[in-house]
Amino acid sequence: MTNTNTSNSNTDLAGISIVVTGASSGIGLAMAEGLLRAGARVALASRPGVKLDNQVKRLKSSGLDVYGLPMDVRSETSIADSVEWVQRTWGKLDVLVNNAGIGMRTVNKRFLIEPLPFFQVTPEGFRNLIDTNLTGYFLVARGFTPLMIRQGHGKIINITMNQETMRRTGFIPYGPAGSGAESLSYIMAEDLLPYGISVNMLLPGGATDTGMIPEDLRGQIKSPLLRPRVMVEPIVFLASSKSDGLTAEKINALEFSKWLSKYDN
Repeated sequence: MTNTNTSNSNTDLAGISIVVTGASSGIGLAMAEGLLRAGARVALASRPGVKLDNQVKRLKSSGLDVYGLPMDVRSETSIADSVEWVQRTWGKLDVLVNNAGIGMRTVNKRFLIEPLPFFQVTPEGFRNLIDTNLTGYFLVARGFTPLMIRQGHGKIINITMNQETMRRTGFIPYGPAGSGAESLSYIMAEDLLPYGISVNMLLPGGATDTGMIPEDLRGQIKSPLLRPRVMVEPIVFLASSKSDGLTAEKINALEFSKWLSKYDN
């Protein structure tokens, strides 16, 4: 196999165009910044607002090729506008990172210490999270895939979660959304094989310091929270030519070095 050195030199992703959803904070922002510093041009896709504007301004001040892309992943119209922007501005999309999501605190603010059984979760809370974390992945991928098919290449990376979270008490609908996104990814990978488009999954490998866990509940986490930058090395690898031919893979960022050594062999 070819060289799999994953150092973030400025030429690793030169000429690569990438959209990262949910990129104004947390894991999405860390991945976007890592991709930018590896030489890619990156659109930070997020709901419009000061948070997105400030991050784009900060990254631009470092000389990075960054763009703000207002997007609501639950809206087909908003996604269509984003696809049109990419076609008009870049003319291509090499990599799509599906990351936008909301956490359990939107359903139950005390989910870590007072988990709710599924029959006490409100239909509104269930639908809201599923619409963002699962249906959003489908809608965004559905929107950008025709562009990738026309250009004859592309990579989709769906951010997911570990199996324990999918089965944990009190984690409805967060767990089912992650499970659905995983199944969606495997089927997308099969559907896109004939078109030379890969679909892979990446997860942090543990509870991550993204703001989804309320400050007063952090003491309930037994192990230290992972920093979002744990995602940088594997996302740069997945976006690069070093991952060409890889599809339907689920990579744990915390164990990336171990996984890479096996992949390299």
